[in-house]
Amino acid sequence: MSISASMVKELRERTGAGMMECKKALVEANGDIDAAAEILRKSGQAKADKKASRVAADGRIVIATEYGKALIAEVNSETDFVAKDENFVAFAEAVAALALASGTTDVAALAGEKLADGRTVEEARTELIQKVGENIGVRRIETVAADGVIASYSHGARIGVVIALDGGDEDLARDVAMHVAAMNPQYVSEADVPAETLESERRILTEQAQDSGKPAEIIEKMVTGRVNKFLKEITLLGQPFVKDDSLTVGKLLDGAGASIAACVRFEVGEGIEKKEDNFVEEVMAQVKGTG
Repeated sequence: MSISASMVKELRERTGAGMMECKKALVEANGDIDAAAEILRKSGQAKADKKASRVAADGRIVIATEYGKALIAEVNSETDFVAKDENFVAFAEAVAALALASGTTDVAALAGEKLADGRTVEEARTELIQKVGENIGVRRIETVAADGVIASYSHGARIGVVIALDGGDEDLARDVAMHVAAMNPQYVSEADVPAETLESERRILTEQAQDSGKPAEIIEKMVTGRVNKFLKEITLLGQPFVKDDSLTVGKLLDGAGASIAACVRFEVGEGIEKKEDNFVEEVMAQVKGTG
């Protein structure tokens, strides 16, 4: 059967696959577009399976909001180039909107949910992998719901923060979200710091102070001061406010009669172990292999 250019165009628009792949699938399916689309879907899944072991540590953070609720998600790609691709951006935003509407934060469960265009998230992900040639994954999703004020802040597409306040207003919540994006506090308050983290820091600081040869009571004061400084550095409420370092975030909130109800910060790729390429070692390995 003769495969026309219009048939190739229709299949390409429907699947997003390359022109030659579409033509090949149509030939294999004897011109049946539905059968050709199924061939491409299976081919795309095979490619996705092959790419699944590749590290996807780039991507973007997406935030979706509705009254009283906000959702933040991380969708990964292998490179920054694909993270900026309009198809990838559309997929990430569609996933966030679907997760917000469905109420699920379970990535595995979300894979089987249907997007507005009728495809499941997994089908759309597979087709996107085929289109962009990289491993793509929905890594994590978190929802914040509150009766009070909710605001978000995005630093480009790489850092996203959602803040919920009891008291205060949206401007204050957004300022705090901006601070969290910039300063990346590990905990909200001193009460949230695990006892083992505090004990480990105290032990290290004590060992350092003992090297000074000062009396025990002086060492104790030194360590206490340094521990307090450490707590201020790692807690949101203890950090100097990024817009006005004459007051802490805690004092800023107290002045507005507000407190933190929830705080979520996502940064693209955090915690993912990236493969470090060593060009010299790679070349030497090739030289030895051919020797």
